[in-house]
Amino acid sequence: MAGAFGYGLYILSNDPEPPKPQPTVTKPAKPKPKPAKPIPPPPEEKWDYVETLPKREVEVQAKEQVVSKIPYIMQCGAYKTLAQAEARKLDIAFQGISSQIRKKEGSSWFRVVLGPYKLKRDAERDKHKLQRAKIEPCAIWKEAQ
Repeated sequence: MAGAFGYGLYILSNDPEPPKPQPTVTKPAKPKPKPAKPIPPPPEEKWDYVETLPKREVEVQAKEQVVSKIPYIMQCGAYKTLAQAEARKLDIAFQGISSQIRKKEGSSWFRVVLGPYKLKRDAERDKHKLQRAKIEPCAIWKEAQ
């Protein structure tokens, strides 16, 4: 084993050193100047909307909003303990929205409820505000009476 090691060192000592690489100097290529092109005239306007649009009026008929006799409510959680429901109610209060905690008869669940809302659009607006604050999931439905 020692002999093989010695032989390997002998072979390595007799190898000539590789030649050192010579740095090559290249001159940066100069960009060829392009001949100047004349600027074409602006195109003629095909459309007349620039003049007619400010004078135009559009009449829009908005749909009449249907006010439901049964109000909408939004539930943003159901919890086993009152402390958990209070924490969710506090998170909602920090968004400037009031909520209530309801306990259904015969059940041990505490529901965090918002509303009632006459229009579903109002409930959707509050739902989106809560979603932006990472308070979800919230569900909207018509309140059973």
